[in-house]
Amino acid sequence: MDNHGRGPDPRPEGGTDAPLESVEDPGPPPLPYEGVWRFTAPAVDASVPQARHAVRDLLHRQGVPVSDDLVQGLLLIVSELVTNAVRHAALLSPTLAVEVAVGAEWLRVAVEDNHPYRPTALVADHDETNGRGLLLVREITREAGGVCDVEHTAGGGKVIWAALPLKPVRTG
Repeated sequence: MDNHGRGPDPRPEGGTDAPLESVEDPGPPPLPYEGVWRFTAPAVDASVPQARHAVRDLLHRQGVPVSDDLVQGLLLIVSELVTNAVRHAALLSPTLAVEVAVGAEWLRVAVEDNHPYRPTALVADHDETNGRGLLLVREITREAGGVCDVEHTAGGGKVIWAALPLKPVRTG
């Protein structure tokens, strides 16, 4: 990210209306936990818990000052997005990518696959056991004060992302 995660907009890069960063004034240096990490995984069921554990371990290893509630919500979002990619995109996308971006003010997770279908959050019948994943992602994101979206990639696939405000944990 050009701005090292500073500021209110955690949207992924790529917009044509993004201002160019000044070379003379790079701004304050990033905080120790700021950065972007990306990993790929096969589009199989075993990737769901692996992705969740990888994100949890990354946040811990980087020392991201995040509350337990926010971590639990984020891990549920990761599980839902990876599950959706495995269930609905694996035929055209045998691998998926998970990206975690941590800024000074926000935390974003994105799952990318090569399937062109852009999902919509459907209201599922109360008797159904599936079909509520994106609704759950939207609700968790909204309750945390964040934003989520689905965007097409240049390669014809899609990336689904959720960004949550990073509220430092109070110690003491």
